[in-house]
Amino acid sequence: MNKKFPIVACLAAAAMIIPVAPATATQKPSGPETLAEHLMTPLSLALGPGKSVLVTQNFAGTLDRVEDDGQTTNVYTNAGWDVGGVETRGATTFFVESVGGGGGDPTALAGYLKSIDRRGQVRTIVDLATYERQNNPDGFQDYGFGSDVTDECLAQITAPFPPAQYSGAVDSHPYATAVHGNTVFVADAGMNAILKVNAATGETSTLAVLPPRPAEATAEAAAAVGFPSCVVGHDYAFEPVPTDVEIGPDGWLYVSSLPGGPEDPSLGHRGAIFRVNPWTGAIHLWADEILSPTGIAVSGSGDVYAASMFGNEIVRIDAWTREQSQFLAVDGPAAVELRGKTLYATAGFSFADLTAGTVLKASIQ
Repeated sequence: MNKKFPIVACLAAAAMIIPVAPATATQKPSGPETLAEHLMTPLSLALGPGKSVLVTQNFAGTLDRVEDDGQTTNVYTNAGWDVGGVETRGATTFFVESVGGGGGDPTALAGYLKSIDRRGQVRTIVDLATYERQNNPDGFQDYGFGSDVTDECLAQITAPFPPAQYSGAVDSHPYATAVHGNTVFVADAGMNAILKVNAATGETSTLAVLPPRPAEATAEAAAAVGFPSCVVGHDYAFEPVPTDVEIGPDGWLYVSSLPGGPEDPSLGHRGAIFRVNPWTGAIHLWADEILSPTGIAVSGSGDVYAASMFGNEIVRIDAWTREQSQFLAVDGPAAVELRGKTLYATAGFSFADLTAGTVLKASIQ
């Protein structure tokens, strides 16, 4: 049985426990300007035709186009499903939709990569949930405590979550996409993997499985989840949770990842960005110690802008030094995109008001 929190549950838990002061700003944007508001959980964003952007209202199951003057037009709706992961290639828009993920009944999983053309015709490219059931890309990975924790100690762990030890189980939550030529890369937050999909044929393969994200069990953390004191000082390997995938100017994929567990500061800022070779699947840790990175954008010079949802800021990470600085203080940012010197972002994510989402734009000076 898969014990990983669904991504939304992770975000909800983090939202309730994290008081974070913004970092010192070193780069001042002009703006931001609000293009759209009163959106329901806008967790995904892409550049659209002209100066428009495409935004998903994930919990509402909609994909919409927002013009530069704020006019909003619905492009696609599938109520009751999580619609997200929007990306474009020419006149074609790609997106994912899913339902039933997050560690429930694997037979109830449903998730697809789809496309929609300029005439509004929708095509299903691949059934991602079936791919997970047949392949389970992270099934070989072990999570939880390692062999350095005794069997006697492990036997004392009875809390329903997190489990003491387990392997990757069947779960799928397609969350983000990136497109290059005829290839769609899908970041799946349930599989803990990046998939490579042929947009024409639907042929799918696993490009990379992200590595576990270990954290040392402190006395406070053990007490909080009901672990016995014998685990204190030992590492717990959390599942990685890919939240976005972007193609950098070097041709490599940049993948943001939540740490798969609570983001209480007592465990540190454990989010990360990985570089993934799109040809071989080789994975390199590019930057870490980021709080809740739920969306990223890569500039032409290789700088990365990351939406720190519960840090309430958009962070700029220098391409060469990896130094982090605050680009923009904003409540609940979820997704970011770049068009030249303009940064677009969704913000306002809050479980207190699911319709408080906005689309913003700011100039990079």
